[in-house]
Amino acid sequence: MESHDTHEPPHKRRRKAPGSASTYVFRTLLEDIALAPDDYPAKVQITCVELWEGNLYIGTSAAEILHYVALPPDPVVNTASPSYIFASRLQPTTTSTSSASPAVQQVLVLPKVAKACVLCNGTLTFYSLPELSPAFGNTVVSGCSWIGGENLNASDGEDEAGQVVMICIKNRIRLVRIGDDARRIRNIEYPACLTVARRDNFACVADAQAYALLDVENQQKISLFPISSLDENAHGGQVEDISTKSDSSRPSSAVGDPKGHGRSRSLGTFVGGLGRRSPQSRSQERSDRDAPEPGLRAASPLRLPHDQPRSSPAPGEASRRPPVSDKPLPAPPDRSSSQQGGQTVAAPSSAQLIPHVCSPTPGEFLLTTGTTPEEPGVGIFVNLEGDVVRGTLQFDRYPTSVVVDGDDSDAAMPSSGMGKSEDVYVLASTIQNRDDGDREVIEVRKADADNDDGNEHLDVPFPFEEDSTDEAGTMVGHARLRSLLSDTSASFPEVGDMLGLVRLRVPNHGAARINQPEESKGANENREEEEKVFAQRLGSRSSRLVLWSGSSIWWLVRNPLVLRLDGAIDACIEAPLDSGQTMVHRGEILRIVSSVSEYEVATETDFLTLKYIRQKTGIILLADTLSRNPSSSGITPTELRALEDQLVESGLDPRIVLSMLPLLGQDIVEGPQGIWIHGGLTGVIQQYAHLSSSTPGTSDWPFKHNEWSNLIKQYLAAWRQRKGFGSIADEAEVFQSVDAALLHLLLHQDDQHSRRAGIPQASRSELYSLVDTGVDCFERAVVLLEQYRRLYVLSRLYQSRKLAGKVLQTWRRIVEGEADAGNELRDGESEIRKYLAKIRDVTLIQEYGTWLARRNPALGVQVFAEDSSRVRFVPQEVVRLLKDQAPDAVKVYLEHLVFGKKKGQYANDLITYYLDSVLDVLEASNEARSVLAQSYESYRALQTPKPTYRQFIMDNAISANWWQDRLRLLELLGGSHGADLSFDLSQILSRIEPYEEDLVPESIILDGRQGRHQQALRLLTHGLGDYHTAINYCLMGGASIFHPISGSLTPSEASTREDQATLFGYLLTEFLAIEDTNNRLERTSELLERFGGWYDVRRVLDLIPETWSVELVEGFLTSAFRTLLRDRNEVVIVKALSGAENLQIAAEMVEKMRLEGPRIEAEQ
Repeated sequence: MESHDTHEPPHKRRRKAPGSASTYVFRTLLEDIALAPDDYPAKVQITCVELWEGNLYIGTSAAEILHYVALPPDPVVNTASPSYIFASRLQPTTTSTSSASPAVQQVLVLPKVAKACVLCNGTLTFYSLPELSPAFGNTVVSGCSWIGGENLNASDGEDEAGQVVMICIKNRIRLVRIGDDARRIRNIEYPACLTVARRDNFACVADAQAYALLDVENQQKISLFPISSLDENAHGGQVEDISTKSDSSRPSSAVGDPKGHGRSRSLGTFVGGLGRRSPQSRSQERSDRDAPEPGLRAASPLRLPHDQPRSSPAPGEASRRPPVSDKPLPAPPDRSSSQQGGQTVAAPSSAQLIPHVCSPTPGEFLLTTGTTPEEPGVGIFVNLEGDVVRGTLQFDRYPTSVVVDGDDSDAAMPSSGMGKSEDVYVLASTIQNRDDGDREVIEVRKADADNDDGNEHLDVPFPFEEDSTDEAGTMVGHARLRSLLSDTSASFPEVGDMLGLVRLRVPNHGAARINQPEESKGANENREEEEKVFAQRLGSRSSRLVLWSGSSIWWLVRNPLVLRLDGAIDACIEAPLDSGQTMVHRGEILRIVSSVSEYEVATETDFLTLKYIRQKTGIILLADTLSRNPSSSGITPTELRALEDQLVESGLDPRIVLSMLPLLGQDIVEGPQGIWIHGGLTGVIQQYAHLSSSTPGTSDWPFKHNEWSNLIKQYLAAWRQRKGFGSIADEAEVFQSVDAALLHLLLHQDDQHSRRAGIPQASRSELYSLVDTGVDCFERAVVLLEQYRRLYVLSRLYQSRKLAGKVLQTWRRIVEGEADAGNELRDGESEIRKYLAKIRDVTLIQEYGTWLARRNPALGVQVFAEDSSRVRFVPQEVVRLLKDQAPDAVKVYLEHLVFGKKKGQYANDLITYYLDSVLDVLEASNEARSVLAQSYESYRALQTPKPTYRQFIMDNAISANWWQDRLRLLELLGGSHGADLSFDLSQILSRIEPYEEDLVPESIILDGRQGRHQQALRLLTHGLGDYHTAINYCLMGGASIFHPISGSLTPSEASTREDQATLFGYLLTEFLAIEDTNNRLERTSELLERFGGWYDVRRVLDLIPETWSVELVEGFLTSAFRTLLRDRNEVVIVKALSGAENLQIAAEMVEKMRLEGPRIEAEQ
């Protein structure tokens, strides 16, 4: 990722965020350091820096080392970075006779042995830590160009005898172990070495022309490639043996202290082999070379001559006195210098490039090459065999210094836990040409060269100065990078501000907050303090990288991931969010979201960072999505599902999403503790809330679009599935808000669908499912359903809570005509009846059962008579209840018992009710009596054949209730519903007696019940004129004048022939008494002709008037005589058959006697 300062027009300029998207940021270590000693004539620059256990060592171009000591961070100031105070100033010893100004080129700290090696103006001296007191008797090594080469693979405690370093002099490299003293291990023939990086036995080195790979154990060299591709003399890939005979025979030498004899001896002089060596010395050297050390052989200690005292000169004294040695000292180094890892080293001429060697991993070295300092540079990775691996790193210009920052580098900072190889970065200081002049920058490259997204440019925090070389050959002016030995903590308060939780003030959207008890101020204040304390420890980062120039030093700190990603997110948004012209680069944000999923969480800060980033990107993408028109948004369903998953998985409080939507913002439940979110989200939430409130249209934005409504609906539904998760803070308030918002959205969506299409959509089934499964926001749900006039859905909500009374009350409102927008309760009365059969609350059943009986008696009485009901009622109690609450339903209830359930024991109650109904009308209304009389006259006036009177009154029934009751009364009394119905005959007779003339059919039935058949037949014949019913009465033995509904008689109901003959005799008498002659003759003749078999001929002849002609009874007489003749012939036949049977038996007797024969029995 590259970060450039672009100069965009104001209307296209991207938002600037409080966070930075760059991987590294600068933090001041020390500024405007007083480098120059008193009365120093020249300008003094920092040449090298090192830090060890709170001790800061600063080398200067004035040949001094400034020692600073760290003070712990001040808790009052709330910063994680220590401060530094000046402790001492040291002038290292130098033996150079050059007239050039001296300069400290390197300060190498060896922490395992608590020693420091200082290279000043080509002279190497040794000191003890931390106060930099002279070590090894003020031993010096002259003609040194570079020191370092510690084994980067060495672990703590691996080499208890000391640390092995590589000292580069003019003609060779010497391996020396630094411990209690300095011991030479071996020489390596590699002249003019400028920099080294070593991994065990393998060291990558460079001189002024090319790089090489050394096997320091086997004394072999592999030439690699030139530093400058313009150098045609360098040839790579050659393997050379660099071991020498003189090196194997030269004994180990002691480091002397020449001060006792008025001269100083350098380590180079002693290890070069002074004087003769004994065989024992050579044997000891070979033994030392055979003893292993981590990657090296051990060296024997070099003893000091006993005649040389150990006194040391004062610092600076040796530098002012010329050194004296037994041999000529090595030639002074070249006036040009080089720098590796921030240390100033001898450099090639200005036409040459500075070599840089780093080791990012245990098996690789990073080398730089180029053409000229003004042209681009290339970083090349080689392995321990000298082969090029990976890809190359491209630098805009050849770097002046290079460091590696990562887990496996030579100066690895503590891992952030976020990722693996992507955390290894290569940083190079270069000069960038711009329109306004040259500018020094830090180029940041990921070590994984295949990933170009990690490329950045950081402007150094000071103005550019032209590079120059002072009189001592030290390069000054350019910024220098170095990875220090110890790290330090840098404070990022903005991280705590972003990740710490703060209370969100939710926009009101013009609606009253619901369910908000009074806030507990004390509890909230305590939580705010706790969150502040927690946030303070989130913004601390460690770093070992420093940058210096002139008299100031800065830390180069790995920018916390949250600041980098937050800055990258804000860079994807153009124009202020509240301008109405916001442009969100969705593709870039989606790439950020995708990259976040690749990180591995190792710390609490990492976890909060990823959570915060997911939440922020989710909010931005959601607001951007909802602000677009679905038809032209270009957003695919896959992206919508991904956005939904991201919002849910990020753990973003759904109330925050609701606060951005005016329609659903009313459903937020804050509770006494409020809503707490990451502090970095408050700004974007408020800005997008302002955007939503300024969106053209009504408050239902953005739910005019079905696609966006479905998005929010699915998001809320996904949140509902997380109920019961213990990790959700403020669970009660969260799910109350989610349920209320989802219900509100479904109601709104269903309302919109109904208005547009006029038919229910899928949202209705979702609405039912939501309320049926129960919601946490019960009170708010009631308000919403009442607001949208969805009474039926409200009743389902009550059912989910088993509030039977509320369910019935709501249905009652619908049935009684109150508006129900959904019109979903089609048959409310039937639903109420079914629901009453399922509950056990007797009070509710009685209340709503009687209410239903008043509205619909036929349906209401089923509540009390239903066999499947959970509550059973005694009929007597029901009758009393209905008489009191629903009088009109009493009759229906009794009819249901008698006719529907065939409970004949309640027939008397029903008959009594019918009688009450009929007699009350007859008593109060003469009109009713006239109607009855008119019906009798009309029926009698009908010509035969005519229907029965029962059929006549049913066909000509009137709509009056009493008339219908009379018909049912006749059915009950006449036995149409079976003969098992019992009633109090005497009571009925006593009540009907005053109305015999009006209630003729009833009187006939009661006479028959009493056995007064002749009276009954008289009324049938003369009162009604219903001759057909009279004949049926005789056939049925006077049991009833109405057949059962089934139309058939059981055997028990059939009368004997004698009873029928008696009744027919009564009927003949009544027919003969009919006043109308023609009618009398017709009825009598028909009766005798059809039923003559039931009459005695003599009796009939006695009853028939003598004036009747034989023709009138011709049919009867013919039938009677035929019957008599038939009977006579039957008797004759029977007698003949009996005689024949007698003869047959006699013949059989004779035959049997013949067969038996005679038998004589003698008398005794």
